[in-house]
Amino acid sequence: MTPIDFFSLQMTAMQVADLDDVMAIESAVYSHPWSRNNFIESMVNNYDAWVVRGNSGELLGYFVHMTVVDESHLLTVAVNPTVQRQGLGKFLLQQLILQVSRMQLSAVLLEVRVSNSAAIKLYESAGFVLVGRRKNYYQIDRQQREDALVLRFHITEQQSKV
Repeated sequence: MTPIDFFSLQMTAMQVADLDDVMAIESAVYSHPWSRNNFIESMVNNYDAWVVRGNSGELLGYFVHMTVVDESHLLTVAVNPTVQRQGLGKFLLQQLILQVSRMQLSAVLLEVRVSNSAAIKLYESAGFVLVGRRKNYYQIDRQQREDALVLRFHITEQQSKV
């Protein structure tokens, strides 16, 4: 595993040309991945969709969020398995928070599987707090479902002046 050079990362708006790489990561990290069409619809509907690439051009991660009234709803975020546990997830969350604050929104809201302890730990370390639970929100298989925790990050006045 090559360490990430955070100074060489390139954040760009997600394009249709990115989707082969996005889908490879999405399929590798999620048991029930978004479809290619989910990403296309997000872009068509002007959701904020971003990718991050390393210095050799490889896709390292991405996120998609949408504005709902005065808040952002994080719809999906993922880090390439080859570079996980190096701080890129936290970097993506920081970029999301920066964008949301620039948009002058009040908060970021997200759902996470109750069983996804690594993601929960990441979100909490970034300042997200538990605000609710959605019963049977995620599908496990055809007969079982799993609850989601609802987490929220409140944008402070200082962050909104960035």
